[in-house]
Amino acid sequence: MNNLFEQMQTGNIQQQKAYSAIIELNILNDLHIYNLVVCGTLPIGIDVKDSDLDIIMEVRELDTFANKLYTLYADKENFTLKRKTIRGKEVVKANFTFHDFEFELFGQAQPILKQYAYLHMKIEYELLERDPDLREKVISLKKQGYKTEPAFCKLLNISGDPYEGLLLFGVEEGIVQP
Repeated sequence: MNNLFEQMQTGNIQQQKAYSAIIELNILNDLHIYNLVVCGTLPIGIDVKDSDLDIIMEVRELDTFANKLYTLYADKENFTLKRKTIRGKEVVKANFTFHDFEFELFGQAQPILKQYAYLHMKIEYELLERDPDLREKVISLKKQGYKTEPAFCKLLNISGDPYEGLLLFGVEEGIVQP
């Protein structure tokens, strides 16, 4: 999973553009202390026109992190910085646009390998590896307006909350640990 970002360098045109944007922003160096991982649809090749670039991080000092994000990216187009609680955990989230990509930088006090964005991407990647025909079906649903997890759940007949459902499915399939 860790080399998915590096593979973007030689991936499809959109992946190459995203890789270049991340490198040009110097995010990997500026935020390296947070063990960041590029997640979402772009690294696994199921992105559509308006897909964003998700970068997740393990952050213990949310105030310091929020200040750093503001200092580094407040001058970027459409910059927003929010602090909220998701599933009982406080998070800091920054969004902005750079080189036609919407970036979402997400930090919470939880190890990267336990964050939902990472777990979902790992499950989705494995499912695409198991069934390559799934890729076009997911992309088709995404073009119809589905978010990624709901698209997978529809195709796999998983009912209920798609974010929890996909995670449970990944555990049952032995893709991720509970």
